[in-house]
Amino acid sequence: MKHLSQMRGSTGLCHPGTSRPGRTVVRIGRALMAAGLFARQALAWAQGGLPPEAPIVPLPAVLVQGSWPHALMAVVATLLFGVIVVMVVYALRHTVLTLNRLFGTQRHPYLDIDIADWPQITVLIAAHNEEAVIAGCLGALINSNYPAARIKIVPVNDRSTDGTEAIVDDWVRRYPGRITPFHRRGGKAGKAAALKDALTYVEGDIVIIFDADYVPGRGLLKQLVAPFFDPEVGAVMGRVVPVNTGANLLTRLLDLERAGGYQVDQQARMNLRLVPQYGGTVGGVRLSAVAAVGGWNDNTLAEDTDITYRLLLNGWKTVYTNRSECYEEVPEDWAVRIKQVKRWSKGHNQVLLRYGYRFATSPYLSTRERVDGLLLLFVFTLPPLLLFGWVLAMGLYLFNAGTLLTELIPVFALMAYATVGNFAAFFEMAMAVMLDGNRRRLRLLPMSLLGFVVSLFSISSSVFSLLLDHLLRREMVWDKTVRYRKPSIE
Repeated sequence: MKHLSQMRGSTGLCHPGTSRPGRTVVRIGRALMAAGLFARQALAWAQGGLPPEAPIVPLPAVLVQGSWPHALMAVVATLLFGVIVVMVVYALRHTVLTLNRLFGTQRHPYLDIDIADWPQITVLIAAHNEEAVIAGCLGALINSNYPAARIKIVPVNDRSTDGTEAIVDDWVRRYPGRITPFHRRGGKAGKAAALKDALTYVEGDIVIIFDADYVPGRGLLKQLVAPFFDPEVGAVMGRVVPVNTGANLLTRLLDLERAGGYQVDQQARMNLRLVPQYGGTVGGVRLSAVAAVGGWNDNTLAEDTDITYRLLLNGWKTVYTNRSECYEEVPEDWAVRIKQVKRWSKGHNQVLLRYGYRFATSPYLSTRERVDGLLLLFVFTLPPLLLFGWVLAMGLYLFNAGTLLTELIPVFALMAYATVGNFAAFFEMAMAVMLDGNRRRLRLLPMSLLGFVVSLFSISSSVFSLLLDHLLRREMVWDKTVRYRKPSIE
C-alpha cells in the first residue's frame, strides 16, 4: 500500500497548471483527508485493531500506548450532551412562557388606577447628539395628562456636539417652568454616568426615564407611576414598540423580536411572579430603593439590568405593564444593530459576573425567582455555547466515533437546535404577532433566522471581547445607536 505522501500524483487534486490559491485549497483538502484517515485509524486501533484492507498511515508513538482517542471522543460526547441539556432547558422555558401568555391568568394589577393623589415625579430624557428626535419626546411629555404641577422634565444633554442643546433651550423658553435642562459638558462617558449626574436635578422619589427617540403617549406617565403606590415596588417597565417598522427588512425583523420579548416573555414572567426586567427606558425607579441598594452604578454598559438584580437581591419588586406602550426608533442598518447587540451583551454579562453567585445563593429569593433570574442572567452566554456545541457535533462527525452514544448525540443535537431550541424563541414571536392581531407579519418569521445568525456571532464576539477587557483592563466603550428621523422644524 502506498503511503499518503506517495499518492500525490494519483489523486488528481493538483497539477502543474494549478494557480497559487488553487494549490492552497488543495493543500487544505489533503490535510483534512490525512487528518480524517489518521483519526479513523486511531479510533479503530483503540477499539480493537485495524481491518486488513485499511491503508497504513504511520501513527505517533503516543497513540500506540493506549486508547486515548476513544477517551477523547467520550469527553467530546459528554460536553455536547451538556450543551444540548442547556439548550433544551431554555427551549422549555420559552415554551412555558408562551403557553402561559396564551392560556394563563394575565396579571395587570395596577392598570385601572386613573384618579389618585399623584406624587411629584421627575422625567429624565437621556440625550447624546439627539437633534433629530429630542423635540418629539419633549412635545409628547408636555402634552401628558399627568398633573403639570407635579412633573419636572429634565433633558439630560450629555456632551452633545450637534444642535441638541439649542433645541432643548428653545423648548425651555417656550414652556418656562416646565422643563429644566441639564447640559453636561464633561465627565464619564455613557448613559449610566450621565443619569447619575442628573440625579441632583431630581424632585420627588419617583424618576421616569426615556431615551430621546421615544414618543410617550398622553396617558403613559400615569400608567408607569401607578405601580409605585405599592411600597414594595422598586422599578417599573413598560412595553417598547418600534415606530419605524416599515423602513426595511431589518426593522420588520426587530419588530417581531420586540413583540416576542415584551408581549410574551415579559408579560409571562409578570404573570408567573418571576423576574420581569427593568429596561432602562419607558420605565422608572424609586430613588429611595436605588439608594438603599448602593446607588446608581455608572460602571456598566447595562445599568438597567444592574438595577433590576440589585433591587431583587434586596427584596424590591420590578413590575412590567404590558399595556403601557411607548414608541422607539430601531436600527435601520445591520452595522448599527450589531453594535447595539454587542453593547447589550457585554453589559448583561458584566452583571452576570458581578451578581451571579450572590443571586444563586441569596436566601431572600423564592425558588422560582432564583431559577428564572439565573436563566435570564445566562441568556447572553448561549450563543458562544451554541457555537461550541456545533463544533463538538462536527468533531464527532469528522472523527466518525463508533459507539452508539456518539452516533446518536449529533442527531439529538441537530433536533434540539433546529426544532426544539431555536424555534421555541420563534414560537414566542409567532404568538406575540397573533396576540397583537397582525397575522400578516407571520410571513416574515422564516427571515428571523437571518437575525438569529447575525446575533449569534455578534454576541459570541462580545463575550470574548468582555473577557479580553478583564484580562487587559481595557476601558469601557459606549457605542451610541444612530438615529434616522429627520430633525424637527419646531
